[in-house]
Amino acid sequence: MEEKRTRVASYALCLDAHGRILLCRIGTGMFEPQAGYWTLPGGGLDFGEAPASGALRELAEEAGLTGEITDIADVDSQVYGPRAGRPGELHAIRVIYRVRITGGGLRDEVDGSTDTCAWFPLDQARDLPLVDLAELGLRLAERGLAAPQRVGG
Repeated sequence: MEEKRTRVASYALCLDAHGRILLCRIGTGMFEPQAGYWTLPGGGLDFGEAPASGALRELAEEAGLTGEITDIADVDSQVYGPRAGRPGELHAIRVIYRVRITGGGLRDEVDGSTDTCAWFPLDQARDLPLVDLAELGLRLAERGLAAPQRVGG
């Protein structure tokens, strides 16, 4: 019988004062078929962790930034079939929060699922290799569902 799993994750949709979106590049290893693709900062929740707390934890781990949740931008649900490195089906439930950056300094994650994060103008981000979640984040930003926030306060 084919394995079926559910994964609940949360993500931070961050825009700076210049309207740039924060994206993180998936590193090699853990998600090999998507290595080199860009995504929103975020990831799977730890057992018992609140989704909002998970989004802020992942933002700090992956990008070195702190923030505050301003709103829920979207809740996304996708079912993915088997692929290399992951047998069976995966039901991904993803909570996307609008996050205002409040501090920290942008830095690369070491030994994590991503290898670098950067701010991109929306039109430039469109030309990057993006996972479907990052494409959704861009659509939300372009529709004005993620208001730009001043970085650092």
